[in-house]
Amino acid sequence: MHKAKGTLIPIGGNEDKGIEADEMYTLEFIEEGILAHVVKEAGGVDAKIVVIPTASSIPEEVGKSYITAFSTLGCKDVTILDIRSKRDSESKEAIFLIKTADCIMFSGGNQSKITDNIGGTSIHKILVDRYQNEKGFVIAGTSAGAMAMANQMIAGGSASESFIKGAVKMYKGLSLIPELIIDTHFIRRGRFGRVTEAVAQYPKLIGLGLAEDTGLIIKNNRFEVIGSGMVIVFDARSLKHNNHRLLEEGTPLSLVNLKTHILSNSDQFNIKKKKVKVLPIEAPFI
Repeated sequence: MHKAKGTLIPIGGNEDKGIEADEMYTLEFIEEGILAHVVKEAGGVDAKIVVIPTASSIPEEVGKSYITAFSTLGCKDVTILDIRSKRDSESKEAIFLIKTADCIMFSGGNQSKITDNIGGTSIHKILVDRYQNEKGFVIAGTSAGAMAMANQMIAGGSASESFIKGAVKMYKGLSLIPELIIDTHFIRRGRFGRVTEAVAQYPKLIGLGLAEDTGLIIKNNRFEVIGSGMVIVFDARSLKHNNHRLLEEGTPLSLVNLKTHILSNSDQFNIKKKKVKVLPIEAPFI
């Protein structure tokens, strides 16, 4: 496992952008929110941030909402890179922006659009290279943008038909962090079965389910949980029974000894050693 020098920040969706009408999402909370962590990891308010709304069906509106959110945090150099084809990914403007940004932010939407329009292109290669070799370079992504970071990417699948073979659809992601499988909107949309089947297919990989307004700061082969929700970790390395390979599609799964962890704000996980570090029970609540 190569130790990448950059930072990944996958987010489970619905991160507080400080602009929702709901009083839970008012501007006064944005400083403490996940986007504030993104800005801090990228070097502060002077960071050059490039937002890529490729996954979205309304990229212009999504781009504007991120400009508003990052501006609220004091950022002055925020650019929207609207990529809708592989050809757009090869443009001089796209290559220049990806080479010079301190932080790339992928929006939510449909993760397959990210891999279809960016996977295998010049900017994809630059993203991987910079993440592997540049300390302080940040790639963040929410919802679809988080799921696309994996190599084995969840492309879809039914939550209502959970825990049966064929319920999850897998696709090749951007391979920024091949050791993980990432799912998002995890608690609210009941996606336990999707990740369970994904790790049954790829038991050497760690499955992660991110709740909404919850993210991870991944660097130095470990991650720390940020945000208001939780992350469910699925570790299938010690399975004593896994019949996925033998089953016909539509048949319920049978897994024994699937290890799970429920982690929340400030808890840590070492991806290489598969070890959890949580706050001690007696730690004072803030």
